[in-house]
Amino acid sequence: MELTFDKPATRLLENEHRYLAYLAEEWHELVLMLEEETDLRTARIVMSTLREKLERFSLPLKKHTDKEEAHFFPVLGGYIGFEQGPLVGIEEEHREIEAYIGHFLHHTEGDPEEFSLEAIRKAARDAGEAFEVLTVNRFKEETVLFPMAEERILPKQMRKLYENMNTMIV
Repeated sequence: MELTFDKPATRLLENEHRYLAYLAEEWHELVLMLEEETDLRTARIVMSTLREKLERFSLPLKKHTDKEEAHFFPVLGGYIGFEQGPLVGIEEEHREIEAYIGHFLHHTEGDPEEFSLEAIRKAARDAGEAFEVLTVNRFKEETVLFPMAEERILPKQMRKLYENMNTMIV
């Protein structure tokens, strides 16, 4: 998939979005499976796999959102403001995604053999909500924030922003 943005800083974030979306698609398939699964043994195996994938997903997600919040948002906020508008909502979505994943991980701790089908499905709904918010968040960033950044952030600041954010999330 081709990247949309021209400036290195926004391209870097967009590229990270692509990677995170790829990982999220992997675990979201499991969420969808659990919505339909009727065999308890299979559901327990799928839940365990989903848990592993979400644990592995959490670190690169955290590194990405930390990077956005520590570097990208403060620079863009200097142009569009911090008190209201898109940055406030985007940061709230980051907390929401984190909370849904944390809730899923919390409620799936322990021996999978002890979980009922209903408990598995209930926990999986949190992972499904995390995916939905993540998808909306990525869309908002790429259709609202990134274009604003490319249009408004001065080239010298954009270069500095890229230098500060050019770190691995894996």
